[in-house]
Formats: sequence, C-alpha cells, structure tokens
Amino acid sequence: MSDQADLATPATPARPNLPSRLLLRWIAWQAARKVRHVTIRPPPEGPVPEEKVAAHFLRVLRKNMDTPSFPPFLSSLPLRRVLTVEVPGPAGMMKARLFVPHGRVRGAVLYLHGGGFVHCGLNSHHGICCRLARTSGAAVLLPDYRLAPEHPFPAAVEDAQAALAWLARLSARFWGGGVAVAGDSAGGNLAAVLAQEGRSGVGPTPVLQVLYYPSLYGRRTFPSHQTYAKGYFLSRRSMEWYGEQYIQTVQDWTDPRFVPGENPDLTGLAPAVIITAECDPMHDEGAAYANALRRAGVPVLYRCYPGTLHAFLNFYALMPHGKAALRLAGRALRKAFAHHGGKAVP
Repeated sequence: MSDQADLATPATPARPNLPSRLLLRWIAWQAARKVRHVTIRPPPEGPVPEEKVAAHFLRVLRKNMDTPSFPPFLSSLPLRRVLTVEVPGPAGMMKARLFVPHGRVRGAVLYLHGGGFVHCGLNSHHGICCRLARTSGAAVLLPDYRLAPEHPFPAAVEDAQAALAWLARLSARFWGGGVAVAGDSAGGNLAAVLAQEGRSGVGPTPVLQVLYYPSLYGRRTFPSHQTYAKGYFLSRRSMEWYGEQYIQTVQDWTDPRFVPGENPDLTGLAPAVIITAECDPMHDEGAAYANALRRAGVPVLYRCYPGTLHAFLNFYALMPHGKAALRLAGRALRKAFAHHGGKAVP
C-alpha cells in the first residue's frame, strides 16, 4: 500500500492476488456451468422485441448483483440495531437501511452503493455498511436510490441529495456529530458530487468523503482503462455500457454532477479518503482525483491495495484487503467525527 497516488499504470498488467484469482476462476466456472446447462428451446413465433430482451437481461443482472457475499443476519449481529426506514425523496419515499452501532454514536455516514447506477442495492451492500458502522462508531444510512435506465441522470444525484439532507437533520437531533459521505464505484461518484455541492452551499457540508475506486471523469481516458480493459471483473466495455444507461444527453456527459473530477476548483472540499484497486480499469481515476485534491490543498489519505479487483469491497468476507479497506475508512471517520462531539444513541 502506498500513500502516493501513482498514475504511471504500466502497459503490462499486474497479477491479481490469490483471492482475486480465485474469484476470477469461480466466475469463469460459473459462466461455463451455465452454458453447459442451457436448454435449447424452439424460437418463438415472430421477432422478439429488443426492449423485452433488454428488460429480461436487466432483471437477471439486478437479481444476481444484489446478492450479499455474507449472510446479512450474521453481519448485523455486532450492531445495536439495523432499521428499515423511508426517506423522503424527489420522487416519493425512498427505502433505506439505517445501521446503528453499540455505544456512543458520533455522527452519521451516508453510504451510496456502487453498481454503475444500474444495479446493486440494500442487500449487496448490507455487510459493508455493518462493518463501516462498527469500525467508525457512526450511524450509516444506505439509501435505495433510483436506478438507470428507468431513472437516468440526474435521478441518482437528486435522491442522494435528499438522503443526505434527511440524514443531516437526524444526526443533528440525535448524535450531534455531523455527516460524512461515502460510496464505491458509482456511489463514489455520487459521494464526490455531494462533497462538492456541500462546499458550494447546495447541501450539508460533510466532515469527510470516502471514495472507494470511484468513477469521476466520464469520457476522459486513462492508461488503466486500457491495461485492465478485459479479464479483471470490470471491463472497459462494461464501463461504457453503464454510462450509456445512466447518461441520456450529450450535455450530461460534461455536467459537474456526473464528472466531479473535471471541476476546475477543488479548493475547500472536505478531507478525503480515496481507495483504489490495482487491477482495475478505474484505478487511475481515483489516483488522479487524489492528486488533484492535494494540489488544491485538500487533505487526502490515499491507498491502493495490490492485486485487488474492482468491487473487492463487496467480497470482504473472502478478501482480507476488503476488511482492511473498511477498517481504514472506519478509523478515519471515527477521527473526523470526534472533532464534532456526539450524543448517546436514543
């Protein structure tokens, strides 16, 4: 691990570590297994509408990707309580889970899940939020924000804004420790956007922003996009597909609420913890943002975990680096909230 955000991604890819290699082999085995068990059926009469095929693919994708890597009830055991709540949003009430640790609660964290703005949700990131709440000593809110393509940009941003405003009011009333923003991948994008908006006075100002392998620069290309374009869990083509689902107009590709990395003024932003995966096409985006923040005078704690893949946090139960990344952010959050006091949990 290094504190330096190294952008010199070599053309020759690094070798994934042992847990990552096992995961890639398991994915390949699962794919081959499904192919062997495909049942050949006669084609239906007439053409199948393209939108019907896309809808079926999306249903299957979301079902598979909203599966936790560790049983949720076991993840919840070390916490005082896990509550299902509803948060008011621009399109109505939004489902969410609130994770409350034992002991004196200091502040609250809005955690925004990854999934390319298209999939994942309350189940896939349940264990991540349990661990983050326990290690940080803060309450963690995981909102089920609207997903693309049914709800394209800026629906996810608007839901994240509403969730943060609601959480800030709750924290001020019960815990008095301020709020922080955190997220992985697409969620890291949303967290970075909220931090910039807080600096501009659009919403609450977070005490810390935690960005796990974030997507920040839209269409700008980086060396890691090519080095790890294929065969490392997240592919370059998948990144492009996610963008096509979320972004609907040409103007949106340059909107600061989608490309926070292109903001020319990063001064005065909340301190950041930025964590990247070495064998990830998006590695260089997080590293570039860490360097840009430092140049703007923003305190940054940067870590790149060697041999890891994109989304390694979701497999924390099997990957030691996933647990380490959660501990690192938890300690930073605990330190940030300690400066804001706290109250006993109600």
